[in-house]
Amino acid sequence: MSAGLAWMLGMTVPAKAADLELTRANLLAAPDGEGTTRLAAELLSRDLSALGGQPGAVVEDRTNCASVCIVIGTAASPVVQRLAREGGVDLSPIAGGWERYIRVGMRVAGRHYLLIVGSDARGAAYGVTDLSRALGVSPWEWWADVTPRRRERIAIDAAAFVSREPSVKYRGIFLNDEDWGLEPWAAKTFDPAKGNIGPKTYARVFELMWRLKANTLWPAMHSVSTPFFGDPGNAPLARRYAIVIGSSHAEPMLRNNLREWDEDKRGGFDFTRRPEAIVDYWRERVRETNGQEAFYTMGLRGLHDGPMQGVTTTEARRGILEDVVGRQRALLAETLGKPADQVPQLYVAYHELQEAYDAGLTLPDDVTLMWTDDNYGYLRRLSTPEEQKRPGGAGVYYHLSYWGRPHDYLWLGTTHPALIREEMGRAWNTDARRIWVVNVGDIKPIEYLSQYFLDLAFDARLLNQLPREHLRRFMAEQFGEAEAGVIADVMLRFYDLAWPRKPEFMGFGQTEWVTPNRPSGYVQSDGEEAQARIAAYQALATQAEAIGARIPKDRQDAFYELVLYPVRGAAGLNTRILSLDLAELYARDQRASANAYVARAKAAHGGLVADTARYNALAGGKWREMMDMAPRLLPVFAEPMWPSWQPSMQKGCATGLSGAWIGDENVLTFIRGVPATRPVTLYQHQPQATAWSVRGIPAGLSLSAVKGELNERGGYEQRLTLRYDGKGAVGPVTLRCGDQPVVVHATALTPPRVEPGTAIEDERRVTMPALTARYGADWEAIADLGSQHGALQAKRTLPTRGSAAQGTPATWRFATMTEAGANLHVVALPIHPRDPAHGLRAAVKLDDGDWQTVDFATKARSDQWRQNGLTNTAVATLPLKSFAAGAHQVAIVPLDPGLTLDRVELVLDGARPLYAPMPETVR
Repeated sequence: MSAGLAWMLGMTVPAKAADLELTRANLLAAPDGEGTTRLAAELLSRDLSALGGQPGAVVEDRTNCASVCIVIGTAASPVVQRLAREGGVDLSPIAGGWERYIRVGMRVAGRHYLLIVGSDARGAAYGVTDLSRALGVSPWEWWADVTPRRRERIAIDAAAFVSREPSVKYRGIFLNDEDWGLEPWAAKTFDPAKGNIGPKTYARVFELMWRLKANTLWPAMHSVSTPFFGDPGNAPLARRYAIVIGSSHAEPMLRNNLREWDEDKRGGFDFTRRPEAIVDYWRERVRETNGQEAFYTMGLRGLHDGPMQGVTTTEARRGILEDVVGRQRALLAETLGKPADQVPQLYVAYHELQEAYDAGLTLPDDVTLMWTDDNYGYLRRLSTPEEQKRPGGAGVYYHLSYWGRPHDYLWLGTTHPALIREEMGRAWNTDARRIWVVNVGDIKPIEYLSQYFLDLAFDARLLNQLPREHLRRFMAEQFGEAEAGVIADVMLRFYDLAWPRKPEFMGFGQTEWVTPNRPSGYVQSDGEEAQARIAAYQALATQAEAIGARIPKDRQDAFYELVLYPVRGAAGLNTRILSLDLAELYARDQRASANAYVARAKAAHGGLVADTARYNALAGGKWREMMDMAPRLLPVFAEPMWPSWQPSMQKGCATGLSGAWIGDENVLTFIRGVPATRPVTLYQHQPQATAWSVRGIPAGLSLSAVKGELNERGGYEQRLTLRYDGKGAVGPVTLRCGDQPVVVHATALTPPRVEPGTAIEDERRVTMPALTARYGADWEAIADLGSQHGALQAKRTLPTRGSAAQGTPATWRFATMTEAGANLHVVALPIHPRDPAHGLRAAVKLDDGDWQTVDFATKARSDQWRQNGLTNTAVATLPLKSFAAGAHQVAIVPLDPGLTLDRVELVLDGARPLYAPMPETVR
């Protein structure tokens, strides 16, 4: 086993012993009452066969073993205990452990044994799946078609290995919003006989959970799906797989209200009017689940994902909830025949349930507090020092997929791994360690992010590792070491580009209520920001395609599912939307290229359709109906109307560029001594082929091309890059386009003398990434987080302060050359206060001015919170009526813990509007 894989499995590489060959091994499943060890043995048998082995039958008696036998069981099994004694294996290291195992090779009475002993049934199962991974079987061998590669010899190091106990006790997934992927796929492709998500599908889900060492499931619960307990085969299957069954914040007491509470028969789901009927409804399920390993969700919401019926205020809701939780606990104790504090229970503090808790709701100390993110990856609340003393502990419910306001993201998985690491690190450090559950949507295409979350939960030491290394090791496991690094870089760039705006948000509309698409924030002035984003996505897609061409045939489907479809999908949607917005902009410029941009948008849409069809046809149609490029048919996904423009009445050539207005000319500006580039577009007003060439250019400038033709193939335009070498002369560039002279005006501005490391105004804007600051003891750097590949965070242990004098600042030095009005933007990540006792304030001072307090906290679901979620920022703006040219300094002192800064921007009047700075390509 490689050191990298051992680290991902939470192992250390054991001292090397003799290899034990398993090519023709028998498998012995020590009886355990539920059949869990037999399922594990059957899984291992399939894996060995897939690797080219010829395993013998699964047996339950040692006398039926061949010369090599893999024994799978728990430490409580008499078969295992006897064999361990005979082989001199000490089982005490895992005695009383949670989900641990011992794996060791030995020789007894002429037979070779590989003993896999779990402290419990799941421990034994994880011992099997870890063995499969060590032999080369990916956890995604079925769910992402990472086909095991056959080998002539299958062997494992026989040295004794003892696994670590999981960091988080309960680690789960929530199958959610399954209407456009998992459910239609199960109903029409995988299990048409059932016609829904049933035992056949759940068996595949449970097997994946074993391979990822997840132990808890919140089953699919939308109205399109059969309720988990509505199919008699599901619950017994969960028992066989030793899966803990729970339910979401909207489903107290394991009840699927959408399908199981029939309002026509039972009346309204209103506890203020029908408390006994609702308690009886819960009692039915608790009786049914007696003997099932379950984690009961407490409290009450509405019939689906909304506030409870019958009350409208937080205070009234708090009172009802205290009554409800009391009745639920009495019901559990009475029906299950044990004290309530011996039954796992959690209170999911989601939306109004958190508000009720913060308003004074009293919960028994043994109930686990489950904190939630804001649906967009930022935890809304964490435990106070007093709450950390509660015996029930705390946990986290986290989203990698979401349906709801201000906009869904159900299509592609784009949550940045650095954000997952940061937020789950916050949870871990405040002792939220009892249960972590992640919303994985349809499982596909969020495979990697789901594994990353679950790996962090199983082994919190991974929180100390930068995300790229985990991603690289994941890609090495799927595609080999040779390509792992470049694939990891592609996917990190994919996450980086989605940081300022997820693909699903590119329509610039909202949901609840659904609004039409709006013009893109990337096309606010000259279109260059949109052009840069399109170019970045197209370069990424080209890079991914080049890697894909090198991937061996047996990994092509896996590469398409895990890498190429998400990258091409994000690139295609961005290209379609932004190209269409550019077409409208260029039509107003009367450019002949406007219709060409419509054609490019149309081609991008066609590519999305074709790519999605290809996805659903992979592996011989295995995934038919799984991928939907338009979940919920939201406006952002809809094929747009395709406009067309008549030729302009203007004639000749012109340039598109964004400069400063100097001497009645649009002038591109450079900073003397600083090499830089500026985009220039040469275009025709008429759809007419026209030759062009450079006739004169100063020594300090160069153009990316010196001649060419504006023709139909290029949309009657040519995009050029004007480069300044930082040394030579700068002045007008003269072009000839047909018979017409065209001048591109340029100049170099002389910057003030400044200290090294000072940011300098460029195009009436100064952007200062957070980590370019000098900072004191109140701050710490968070690598890879944010739009600039690094964020500056106020330490979480800081007290709340009343003034800047009590803290140490972060300072940025900058210089301007323009005297004008300005706005100073302090751009933070849209995190939330640690708990109700804290805020998200900072004190800001410009030069020798007064300290000004800014507050980044928002009210849940407010318009500001919506905007923060869509842009992945929280912005505080200080308007400056007049700002002098020269050297300056901005200082920021945190007044509350946890405030996380992304960048500071000074935007002078007249600056070109921008949506967000382009993430750099170099990390």
